[in-house]
Amino acid sequence: MRKLFITLIALASFQASADAYKAWDILVKSKGNIKYYPQVVNHLVEGQLYFTSVPYIKEYMYQHEGKLDKKFDLVIDEVITKVGVKQFEILPSKALEQSSSPVVKYILAKKNFRYGKYKETLAYLNGTIPKEHPVKPFALFLEAAVFSINKKYKSSITAYEECIDVSERRISSENDFERIRQLKVNRDYCIVGKARALFAWGKNTEANLAYLDLPKSSYIWPEILFEEAWNSFYLKDYNRTLGKLVTYKAPVLNYMFNAEIEVLRGLTYMELCLWNDVKNVVDGFYSKYESDSLSLKKLIREKGKDYKYFYLLAKSSREGKVRGNDLLATLMNYINRDPAYIELFEAFQNGNSEIQKTSSMNSKGMKRVFSQNLREALLTQRNLVGAYVRKSLINALKQIDNSFESMSYMKLEVLAQRKRELYLDVRKDEKRGDIAYLQRTDKQYFWSFNGEFWADELGDYVFSLKSECSE
Repeated sequence: MRKLFITLIALASFQASADAYKAWDILVKSKGNIKYYPQVVNHLVEGQLYFTSVPYIKEYMYQHEGKLDKKFDLVIDEVITKVGVKQFEILPSKALEQSSSPVVKYILAKKNFRYGKYKETLAYLNGTIPKEHPVKPFALFLEAAVFSINKKYKSSITAYEECIDVSERRISSENDFERIRQLKVNRDYCIVGKARALFAWGKNTEANLAYLDLPKSSYIWPEILFEEAWNSFYLKDYNRTLGKLVTYKAPVLNYMFNAEIEVLRGLTYMELCLWNDVKNVVDGFYSKYESDSLSLKKLIREKGKDYKYFYLLAKSSREGKVRGNDLLATLMNYINRDPAYIELFEAFQNGNSEIQKTSSMNSKGMKRVFSQNLREALLTQRNLVGAYVRKSLINALKQIDNSFESMSYMKLEVLAQRKRELYLDVRKDEKRGDIAYLQRTDKQYFWSFNGEFWADELGDYVFSLKSECSE
């Protein structure tokens, strides 16, 4: 078996080398004329040198005038599917608009979506991506999101439902593990997107049921549980809100980061007039984040845009090496489970597999040029990973700062309430919890909590606290 495995590697390397020689021969004869680049790229792709081909594609798209050849569009489609969309998102829109590639149209739609140009986003999506194209499920998610932002909730829900259906069909026909993971995440975001649209539409009860369509085994379920808690809060089912939030204390979810969890917990206790609990939430938040967040801000200022540092920071965490304070360790753990980060990192790892192919080339000139191109593409990918890590850390700090503002408000409310109770000599009943205060349907059953978290119970906990608000 080992001999067969080595033989297969040797054959693959031989084929890559043969295709690379063809690409090199054309490149030498072209004398730098970019009109030959599509042929160069085609041979590199046949040799599975996807990242090596990227600089040639970018330069050709940047300098070429007029629409690209349809055959070259197909090659671009294949390359982007392998290396990821981020490598091409950084190109100017003018360069991308020359292509009729469905993946490039999707990239243009994403760029416009990011800038809030929703009309242009839909224009790039409508009628440009065939239903059976691999990028269609992701395009449908983007389309549904635009409808939701524009408050066209009925159209949004229809698009999300189509997204779920198309994603399912693509999953059943895929063999690549990474692609299946991406499609499952996309499908699950569409399931959640439907619930979000219903919530924004004011149909909170329907939204609550729609959230239940997301299985607990989903990659994104832990982060969506927070949205379910907010939905319960708006339904004034405060005990269920607290029950969903306590799920985050389960050891299996110790990697999760969301500073707003404690904000919602505090607001819920406020609605129940449980002021001691509000105070405990506020004090716990300051103790947990005040010092660590200041240290993290200092680190980001010192490192600036050293994307290599942030790439290595996440990579070290991925390898089990803990660096920095508790907040940084938690954020690194969380980022390493982020589907967007995983996609960027895996693409980089896949690109590294081309190093052996280029370094084994016999021609010194070919080896030097192609290795240089590969290095350029991989450095770009590494910096994209590092930039994503840095941005994630900055966003987390912004969330913490916003949460501090909410905590300050709650702190003032606690003090005001304490003064009121002091002046009125109010005494509260010390009894905590009673199943009489549980709200449940015929399909929901009561089991007492004994301090252990069980997988099938996660997200289904409900508190039984009585409101202490004055009538």
